[in-house]
Amino acid sequence: MTGRRRLGALLGAALLAAQAVAAGYADHPAARAFAKRLAACCGFSEEEVRATLARARPSPAVLEAMARPAERTLNWAEYRRIFLGERRIDEGAAFWRRHRRVLAEVSARYGVDPAVVVAILGVETFYGRNTGRHRVLDALATLAFDYPPRSPFFRRELEAFLLLAREEGLDPTEPRGSYAGAMGLAQFMPSSYRVYAVDQDGDGHRDLWRNPADAAASVAAYLAGHGWRAGEPVAVRVAAPVREPALPFNRLERPRLTLEQLAASGMPLPEGLAAEMAAMPLRLEGEEGVEYWLGFANFYAITRYNHSHLYAMAVHQLSEEIRRRVG
Repeated sequence: MTGRRRLGALLGAALLAAQAVAAGYADHPAARAFAKRLAACCGFSEEEVRATLARARPSPAVLEAMARPAERTLNWAEYRRIFLGERRIDEGAAFWRRHRRVLAEVSARYGVDPAVVVAILGVETFYGRNTGRHRVLDALATLAFDYPPRSPFFRRELEAFLLLAREEGLDPTEPRGSYAGAMGLAQFMPSSYRVYAVDQDGDGHRDLWRNPADAAASVAAYLAGHGWRAGEPVAVRVAAPVREPALPFNRLERPRLTLEQLAASGMPLPEGLAAEMAAMPLRLEGEEGVEYWLGFANFYAITRYNHSHLYAMAVHQLSEEIRRRVG
């Protein structure tokens, strides 16, 4: 975020702190337009939407979190230490043992590796320990109406949240999540929740806060919907090249270079994989120097959950450690 935007967001946060006792967002000009649009498109009345927005409270803490300068970029060694600690591995193995039947059903249904499902829940919320403390309604309304840099995106998410609350019979003032409105063990944004959340146990609700079966199935459905390929690898480490080839390392795009093409560019390759298989070349700063990897279609699918090659690698390596621990 630029310094000007950060200053503007902080000033906005200060103003909201003074307004937080007011009647929510019912009379905010942009909220009035939002209510009219939802009445026209989505089966709400304007009064209904405005009554809900009146219960939303401006959140200075949300704006401060959005304005906070990004931390310095972590290298892979630092990122790995955060997400591959013994406790996270142990609790991931315990989660898998506790929900073994559900994970087997989910894997059979969606073709997604159960170890990867467990690892994503571990990276996202430490298996439900850290699902967020902000009221989702407050976070989304604040960002929709008082955060101009991304207000169109958050208005769409606020719309999805109100539709989701209606569909699931939720009081929209009750759900809590991250400062950006991500929810539950899986940390789904409302739009993803509506599309990918699954009622795995058939109780009539897609509950990502309290139901691990629903959360696991929803993660698998999300990965399947973003191109997961059953039975294919996620990533493999390769030897360091004699000299680094001129390749697009760490580029978050669907793999397009075949192993044959990568080899022709000077990238060492693993044995046993088809020459026509596509991969993305990865270069990571590890504990003992540079590591070279190849990420396949399933690695790319994981980056659709969080647009970071470090995130996807953490999920992959955590999944492998959990798999070993479970045996």
